[in-house]
Amino acid sequence: MIAFALRLVRPYWKWVLIVVAAMVVETVTSLASPWPLKIVLDSVFDGRPVPSAVSWATGGRDDRLTLLNVAAGGTVIIALLQAVSAYLSAFYAVSIGQWIAHDLRQSVYAHLQRLSMSYYDRQQVGPLISTITDDINAVQDFASSSLLDLVVDSIMIAGMLAVMFTLHWRFSLVALVATPLLAVFVFRLRSVIRDATHDVRKRQSELVSIVHEGLGSIRVVKAFARGAFEQERLEAKSRESVEAALYARRVRSLLGPVVTTVVAIGTAAVLWFGAREVLAGAMTAGALVVLLTYLGRLFRPIQALARASTNISQATVGLERVRAVLDADERLPRVAHPRRLETVEGRVEFRNVTFGYDPTRPVLKDLSFSVAPGQMVALVGPSGSGKSTLVALLPRFYDPTSGTVLVDGEDIRTFTIRSLRRQIAFVLQETQLFYAPIWQNIAYGNPDATREDIIAAARLALAHDFIEKLAEGYDTVVGQGGLTLSGGQRQRIGIARAMIRNARILVMDEPTSALDAESERLVFEGLARLVEGRTTFVIAHNLATIRNADCILVLDAGRIVERGTHDELVALNGLYADLDATRGSS
Repeated sequence: MIAFALRLVRPYWKWVLIVVAAMVVETVTSLASPWPLKIVLDSVFDGRPVPSAVSWATGGRDDRLTLLNVAAGGTVIIALLQAVSAYLSAFYAVSIGQWIAHDLRQSVYAHLQRLSMSYYDRQQVGPLISTITDDINAVQDFASSSLLDLVVDSIMIAGMLAVMFTLHWRFSLVALVATPLLAVFVFRLRSVIRDATHDVRKRQSELVSIVHEGLGSIRVVKAFARGAFEQERLEAKSRESVEAALYARRVRSLLGPVVTTVVAIGTAAVLWFGAREVLAGAMTAGALVVLLTYLGRLFRPIQALARASTNISQATVGLERVRAVLDADERLPRVAHPRRLETVEGRVEFRNVTFGYDPTRPVLKDLSFSVAPGQMVALVGPSGSGKSTLVALLPRFYDPTSGTVLVDGEDIRTFTIRSLRRQIAFVLQETQLFYAPIWQNIAYGNPDATREDIIAAARLALAHDFIEKLAEGYDTVVGQGGLTLSGGQRQRIGIARAMIRNARILVMDEPTSALDAESERLVFEGLARLVEGRTTFVIAHNLATIRNADCILVLDAGRIVERGTHDELVALNGLYADLDATRGSS
């Protein structure tokens, strides 16, 4: 974990050096700050010689007015140096924390984009959102402030102890008599705090998941009047989160009384011993003031370090959860030197393909077929027969357990994933629209498209007219998921998105299943223009939509049980004929 943290800081090593230098100056000035008062008490008031460590500042003069001026000027100079060093260390530490958080978000999100679909089949979105937000924020807060405080406090403690032992070693030993007890207690409590923090993060992630699911499916929730149920789900998880947070707070709160007790013991010992030393003439009043000042400042960073175990635990847990995502290695295997797929004719072949989400339970079993460029292939069969799974292998959302998928005679695993997917366009059952203007939603299929290209694609998809009637036309921002548009309008935007991609291979997964007759007619007109000259895979329950397919593959229990044209399969009087009679194709 330390090596991982150092890798995060490495790009900002120059800023780290500035922070370290500023902290050293801040520590030195803090150590020097009591000395002007010591000069006033011992040398100006009592006439004692100036300490050799600061005699250079008097220029060889030892009259009391000069010493007073040096003490006053030194106070101002020390304060200015402290202010400048504190500003530099704080600014650059915050900058480092902010950029580390930025780098982590980018790394985590980019890694999530590279993971295969099998990873998301088993993951909830809520914990991933929590990792990108809450966990990375915890790391950022630690790097921006807590880490700086820890380093400053550690340097301050070391410097103060060095000066205190130089001035009076017995006094320093008395001051630290109870510190080992505090160190042992903090060390033993650290693992408990860490476990409690882990539990809090887990409960918070579950809360995010419930909110994400409930709001993401708000129409379903309202349609089934399940708002009360969703509130109960949230309340139950919220109670668990509160209980976990209170337990964590209860554990952390143990530090306060223990630290206060240790500080009180140390202070009492110092007062008793220091006063006796001054009365016995073994220590000057100025030296006692310096030591008492150091002691007060020594206990503050010790208290801060003890209480910092909470921030350390939060940052450690955050880093562990971020690391868990980055260590997820469920990416699709790649060949040593993948090639870019620049141009495609559109020939597709499945050769002895077997696949299962669980390798021991195959969904597709030994499938073999080929599609010529420009042909339309329809996939039909009962629900669960493997139709959607089959087309998911073509863009390499998954890889076959065995067998090969080929495009233009080449194994698709030899191509880069990005270049392969650029050659495939999708029109799905539900077109997912983003919270963005309509033109951006269309251009999602081709970010380099011009405004003219976008409008031309919308015209071909029969979407231009209704878009122009919207309040802002193509600049109209659609709601999340496009729910402010009708199903037919969303599908036509989806068709425009596929058209502007201009891919040679097209996948359509029940694109009209949820539409009314008029919307279906308009969508069909758009689809008819889209499929021209493209190798097309279409999944349909409405068999009337595939009567003109060049080839129909009938799947059942993961196998191709029939294949042929519509007329050939009806004449065969098999499963397709049964489906045709049940669903109707006329």
